[in-house]
Amino acid sequence: MTPSRDIARLLEIMAALRTPKTGCPWDLAQNFATIAPYTLEEAYEVADAIARDDLADLEEELGDLLLQVVFHARMAEEQSAFDFGDVVETITAKLIRRHPHVFCDARSHDPRAVEGLWERIKAQEKAARSRSSDSRHDGALAGIPVALPALTRALKLQQKAGKVGFDWNDARAVLRKVREEADEIEAALDGGTGAADAPSAPGVADAAAEVGDLLFAAVNLARHLHADPEALLRQTNKKFERRFAAIERALAERGKAPRDATLAEMDALWEDAKARE
Repeated sequence: MTPSRDIARLLEIMAALRTPKTGCPWDLAQNFATIAPYTLEEAYEVADAIARDDLADLEEELGDLLLQVVFHARMAEEQSAFDFGDVVETITAKLIRRHPHVFCDARSHDPRAVEGLWERIKAQEKAARSRSSDSRHDGALAGIPVALPALTRALKLQQKAGKVGFDWNDARAVLRKVREEADEIEAALDGGTGAADAPSAPGVADAAAEVGDLLFAAVNLARHLHADPEALLRQTNKKFERRFAAIERALAERGKAPRDATLAEMDALWEDAKARE
C-alpha cells in the first residue's frame, strides 16, 4: 500500500492490520480496553505539541490521534456494532443539531447566547436519552468520564454543581476555603506524634487526605478566576523545569551537580533565575 490523503486508505490499512492470519499479531491482540490508554496518551501528546507551538509535531500527533479513532471504529465494526462511517455521521449530525444559529434559522453572533443555546440542546439530548433508557435519572453530576485527569474532572464536577446553584458567590470566598483547607492540613500534622516524613506516622495520613481537599479548592479558585487549572499547572510545571535547569547550569559552571550543592545554595540560584525572568 502507498500513503494517501484519502481517509479510505487509512481505513484499508487498519482493516489489513486487523485481518486474521495475515494481519499484525500485536494489532490483532488488542481490544477497546487495551487501546484506551494509548488513546489518552495521544490526546496528551496533541496538547503538548500545542503548548510547545510545534505545528510540525502537531500534524503528526493529530495523525496518531486519528489512528486511535480508526482503531476503535474498526474493532466495533468487527463486532457489528458500528463503523467509522457511523462515527462520522453521528458527529456531523450532532454538530448540525447543536449549531442551529449556523445551519438553521436561530441566528446569533453573541458568544454567550450561543453557549447558552449549546447547553440547552445538550440538556434536551440528555433528557431524550434518559426517556429512551430504563436507567434511573443520573443526577446533575452525571456524564463526566472517570478517566479524565483529576484536575479537569474536578473542574467539570464544580461547573455542573454550579449550574444547579451549589457554588460560591465569588473568588474571595473560595480563597478563604483554600486557606481553611491549608489550616486543616497543618492541624492534622500537629495532631500527629510520629515523624512528619513517615507515610504511616499518625497525622500524616490525615494530612494527605486534606491535601486532596486543598487541591479541589484550588481548582475551584481557578474556575472562579476563569482559568483552566490543568493549563495553569502545566505552565507552572514548565516554569519549574526552566528555573531548575538554570540552577543546574549555574552549578555546572562551578563544577557541581545538584546533589553536591546545599539547599541554601540552590535556593539562592532559584531566586536568581526567578529575578532574571
